[in-house]
Amino acid sequence: MPGRFILSCSYVYNYIISGVINLTLTEAWWKVIVTLIGMLLVLTMVVGFTACGNKQGGETTGETTTAPVMDKPESALEILQTVWDKFGDEEKFYAMGGDMNNLVENGPGKYSLEDEGLTATLLVPAEQVANIDDAASLTHGMMLNNFTCGVYHVTSDAKAFAEAMYQVISTNPWICGMPEKLMVAVIGGEYVLAAFGIEDAINPFETKLKEAYPGLDMKYNEAIAG
Repeated sequence: MPGRFILSCSYVYNYIISGVINLTLTEAWWKVIVTLIGMLLVLTMVVGFTACGNKQGGETTGETTTAPVMDKPESALEILQTVWDKFGDEEKFYAMGGDMNNLVENGPGKYSLEDEGLTATLLVPAEQVANIDDAASLTHGMMLNNFTCGVYHVTSDAKAFAEAMYQVISTNPWICGMPEKLMVAVIGGEYVLAAFGIEDAINPFETKLKEAYPGLDMKYNEAIAG
């Protein structure tokens, strides 16, 4: 079909050209000129068809498709360490991590599921302990209510665990200074991060957390009612 179209266009173009070219030219020169014009027309149309074909084959909408970021941490400690590493030395507060048998200074640490601090300090509901198999913590080294954060690998329903953490933190009877804000997020579908503290500590941590895990599901991020 494209071949017939090209020949038809060439014939029509030759016919038009024959009416405007100087008729005083010899018949031989006339044939040469018409032939050259016809060849140029065919070449132009072939190039045009090729360009159209390439455009249709590789046409884009102008929109950039970005592959979703996949948050697949290997452990609770990895999450906290990844976020903590995003802080510059001048941004970090004096911190402690882990339980008494896994104590880490100036960084996060692994938290034993057998340690009573899991419920007393990190505020994990007692009935939810059986639903986790890994935990890590990062707290302010001088005042827990300034910043306390725990991360947990949930073996059952991460959303239900996040809800339980929110209920306990938001209704906790605080002693020795009240935290200003809480944050609960689900990371990678299986890990729950729960933190509370003053805004000067929580807000920068939230920023670094979102940089490290942009695909997280922030369940709660609000002020703690006095």
